[in-house]
Amino acid sequence: MSKLYDFSLLDIDGNALNLSQFKGKPVLLVNVASKCGLTPQYEALQALYQEYQGDGLVVLGIPCNQFGGQEPGTESEIKDFCSVNFKVSFPMSSKVEVNGEGRHPLYQWLAGDGAAFPGDITWNFEKFLISGAGEVVARFGPKTAPDEAEVRSAIERALP
Repeated sequence: MSKLYDFSLLDIDGNALNLSQFKGKPVLLVNVASKCGLTPQYEALQALYQEYQGDGLVVLGIPCNQFGGQEPGTESEIKDFCSVNFKVSFPMSSKVEVNGEGRHPLYQWLAGDGAAFPGDITWNFEKFLISGAGEVVARFGPKTAPDEAEVRSAIERALP
């Protein structure tokens, strides 16, 4: 059975992003978009990252343009938008597809047949919490804010 650490992406700058670098750390993985009604969740994601980063939490933003074309920009534009508007300092990947035939293997593992929480990604800002052991321990819908009690509680349980 696969673990988070078996996958890699390209980071927002186009460099290799091997997820094995997060071994032993819980990861809150979120498909993100810059032109979505839920885009203000970036603020809460950054606050969570700042609060729990010292305890090992990694927030990983994964841009996706599959929902209403709400992430149309280039990776450089996305990075600038997140930096200027939300002071994002957590890692971000390049754009990926989270559903359909072009679904990235990471999302096949997260949401495909045989996943701990199967089912297509429903919209931008769907969240997966992965334990320090590399296993998916929770999934939260797009409208569940990153700073809601159920998310914070799950993160605190996953911290080393």
